[in-house]
Amino acid sequence: MTISRRHLMLGSAAAAWGSQARGAFAAAAGPAAGAITASGAAVRPPPLLLARVDSGALDPAQCLVSEKFDGVRGYWDGSTLRHRSGRAVNAPAWFTARLPGRPLDGELWLGRGRFDALSALVRADPPDDAGWRQVRYLLFELPGAPGTFAERAQAIERLAEAAGWPQLQAVAQSRVADRAALRRRLEDTVAQGGEGLMLHLASAPYGVGRSEVLCKLKPYLDAEATVVGYRPGKGKYRDGVGALEVETPEGRRFRLGSGVPDAMRRQPPGIGSVVTYRYQALTDHGIPRFARVVRIHEPF
Repeated sequence: MTISRRHLMLGSAAAAWGSQARGAFAAAAGPAAGAITASGAAVRPPPLLLARVDSGALDPAQCLVSEKFDGVRGYWDGSTLRHRSGRAVNAPAWFTARLPGRPLDGELWLGRGRFDALSALVRADPPDDAGWRQVRYLLFELPGAPGTFAERAQAIERLAEAAGWPQLQAVAQSRVADRAALRRRLEDTVAQGGEGLMLHLASAPYGVGRSEVLCKLKPYLDAEATVVGYRPGKGKYRDGVGALEVETPEGRRFRLGSGVPDAMRRQPPGIGSVVTYRYQALTDHGIPRFARVVRIHEPF
């Protein structure tokens, strides 16, 4: 579908793309508004603990370290499996029937380097039964549970073991002695095709929001931002998008033009979609330098 320059300049993406009208709600109400259902009802995102980029402030010896899995976040509230947006995951009934009647937080995962296949799978309606039999639900948190993270990690292991279901697994948590050992762990994980590591302060009680008790460590800098608009293209991109206008969780807005595939320029992600981007550093004003699109997470 060709997008007119007039639509791009006016920013009326929701009007131009009826299938993405749900994004207009997210753009108008802000990131906290969550998503809307097919019937138009608003849903709120579940309260989640969100990671910060590792700044070196956390002592790795005081943390439990795990692999950062390249999957889709899944929050089980005891009766419904939900995306970060709050929208229900379109999982087969047999899959959710195996989950315990208590809140869980984790990652739906197909394997290293298979995010695109997983993204397509969780969108499929009706669910692809055969595909879902390959999905693992990797648990890394027990929402609202008492005790330290180290104690909750042990409880997660006991829960997964009691379930006796290979598709429900506890994320492996372990200790490292210092930053040098952490760097070696990161190098080994990346060499094996992993994305990076997560550091969770072992003594931390359960909490929500973006917190210093949980950090992600990768061999490059990356972050997420929400699509809030578009800029028209020039030259060979005259009839498409030149750049995405995005907003960081801190409220800073900037344009992302590098790394946008041609197909995405012709049919850009909906307003409210989340962009993962890589960058080299931040300017004095907190704007990413040399930012490049890595992945688009459409609002489920």
